[in-house]
Amino acid sequence: MRIITLLLVIASVALADDISIINPTTSGPMTFAAKKLEQILATQGHNVVTKYSSASNRGRTIEFSVDASLRLKPESYALSATDSLIRITGVDAKGAMYGALGLAEDFRNGLTWAQINNREEEPQLAFRAIKFNQPWDSYRKSEALSLHMDTVRDLKFWQKFLDMMAENRFNVLSLWNLHPFMYMVQPAGYPEVQEFTPAEMAEWQKFYHTLFAMCAERGIETYIVFWNIFVPPTFAKAHGVALDNLDHHFFGQGDTSEVVKQYTHDVIKQTLEEYPSLTGIGFGLGEMMGGMTPTEREQWALDVIIPGVQSADRPAKLIHRVPFSANRGSGGSMNFATEKMTRHALDTIEGMDGPIWVEIKFNWSHAHSTPKLVKVHGGAIKDSYWNPMPKNYKITWMARNEDFFCLRWGEPDFIREHIRLNSKPYVGGYFVGSECYIPAKDFFTKLDAPVDWQYAFERQWLFYKEWGRLLYNPKTADDVFIDEFVRRFGDDGQRLFEAYKLASRMPLRLASFQDLAWDFTLYSEGFLAFWDGKTRFINVNRLIDNPPLDPDFLSIKEYVDLRLNKKEIPAGKITPLQLADDLVTDANRALELTEPIKTGGNATLMYETADVKIWSLLSLYFAEKIRGAVTLQMYRQTKNESHKIKSMQHLKTALAHWDKIVEITEPIYNDMPLVHLNNREDKIYHWRKFRGEAARDIKIVEMGNGNGDQKEGR
Repeated sequence: MRIITLLLVIASVALADDISIINPTTSGPMTFAAKKLEQILATQGHNVVTKYSSASNRGRTIEFSVDASLRLKPESYALSATDSLIRITGVDAKGAMYGALGLAEDFRNGLTWAQINNREEEPQLAFRAIKFNQPWDSYRKSEALSLHMDTVRDLKFWQKFLDMMAENRFNVLSLWNLHPFMYMVQPAGYPEVQEFTPAEMAEWQKFYHTLFAMCAERGIETYIVFWNIFVPPTFAKAHGVALDNLDHHFFGQGDTSEVVKQYTHDVIKQTLEEYPSLTGIGFGLGEMMGGMTPTEREQWALDVIIPGVQSADRPAKLIHRVPFSANRGSGGSMNFATEKMTRHALDTIEGMDGPIWVEIKFNWSHAHSTPKLVKVHGGAIKDSYWNPMPKNYKITWMARNEDFFCLRWGEPDFIREHIRLNSKPYVGGYFVGSECYIPAKDFFTKLDAPVDWQYAFERQWLFYKEWGRLLYNPKTADDVFIDEFVRRFGDDGQRLFEAYKLASRMPLRLASFQDLAWDFTLYSEGFLAFWDGKTRFINVNRLIDNPPLDPDFLSIKEYVDLRLNKKEIPAGKITPLQLADDLVTDANRALELTEPIKTGGNATLMYETADVKIWSLLSLYFAEKIRGAVTLQMYRQTKNESHKIKSMQHLKTALAHWDKIVEITEPIYNDMPLVHLNNREDKIYHWRKFRGEAARDIKIVEMGNGNGDQKEGR
């Protein structure tokens, strides 16, 4: 048994005494956690002195130890407390860190020493990742992404972001762009690759080395993830390859020239060797692999990427994204033969450091929909990847969020159900993140008043806290989140938490009721969807015509047909009107909970409360729109004018709710650059800009035949 002991001798927490922190280590996750404890105790008025020798006998003692023989999973800890001693024993340094950070959270929330309870925690899922797109050489090109450039290059931003990750028990940072290598190394043997001056290259390398070291200090693994097959523009020009994609558009024909093959292999190897703190490499088999068959794409990985990783002078881990395309295109398609071929290839990969993490998009780009797995990138999936049980890899679900960027969100019961339904023996964990949004610069906040956040991710603190803590331990009680609300907002905290649970169901219900696919196909907080080649406001016709994603929901057309034919509703099916009733019930209760909250001069509390109100009004809007759509479809089938009149009434009420949304959002939120709107002349979003399209639903009902939505306009 190997035990490393970290003693923190703390004088009585009830008095402002000297506190000695005895720490035999000078770096790593335990030292990071000890510093966090030191900071919190210091803010409570204690005089904190750090020592690197034996413990003092004075005061109370907190003892951290690492004991690899504990019968718990990696990254677990056990905590025991007496009047004079709190002992935290981790299976490893990360486990001890999580125990220490949990204790720090207790003290920050106002618990006294006597209130610290004995407990054990171990992670249900080993892989708990943030998907973070880098704004340089980004997958998509948009002001919504490029405006983050300076923020993401600033290590002060990363210090806060990584602290958040550690405190919420995320243990993987995955960094994504088209071709990260040209920002990280000057490829040996390829002097023609000169994208930067030596001084600029040195700055890039300093950035990445420091970032990876900061991650390691917090027990966070790091991966760079890229798409295939990209090369630096200077390389392309020098060798006459990939000349049709010098600007790095994400779609294109795959260039498998021998020189491209050798460069890709070599630059992967060199990057792993020059960055020993980098945990591993991730890749996908799509985008710039147009014209290649699925077998050719997978063979490229087996011939180039995997050997590049294996040839490095150190072990490394691997993320392999599946599935991508069952044909020569890159838009996403599925078939059983491609699944079986990819599964066979995966089974042959050896020599990786630990399991291969096989990433699959959950419900394509919209995991914040139904927690049931309906589709992946390209469509429905069979069981090839987990039947039989894999031996060398684990599935990692990609919980993409392309549905809400501005409004705060948090529904822990949805996350718990997601994990319950999808944590099978073959599953290693989750990614959480976006393709079309980077949580760095806050470009939303309009009101010029003091708030308690600087960066965009800090606005969404509840989102990260719930996803991270529940991925680690789905049994984490709501009290953990309530305590944080109370710490921030006092007596209003519990009311706010309960209101968020209710109001945050709106985007989940919209994404479950509307079938969806890739990034632009739905933007729930804006009530936008993509069809006929353009991002559009979801009008009443779209609500009628587009089927649900979740098979438990009846579409409006199905429901109306059943009613008109006087047939029973199938058991277990949710009707559109039931959905509308649920939306109204939750919205009204959320509004009741927030109504007594007096924000006064507290701008932070005002924003938190406003977002609940906006989600609630979106719920009411959605509910009335459903009712209007049902009665409109009834009218179209029966020509009964009473249905038309009712539809008009519902949609006028819906418009009144939209007007209230505009009234709340106009003074507090900026016009927002939005990647979803890249196919429109005006690429920015604000709720007021779509008021005219919300009003057009009434015109559609007046016309009756569904043609009132043909003209675009604001």
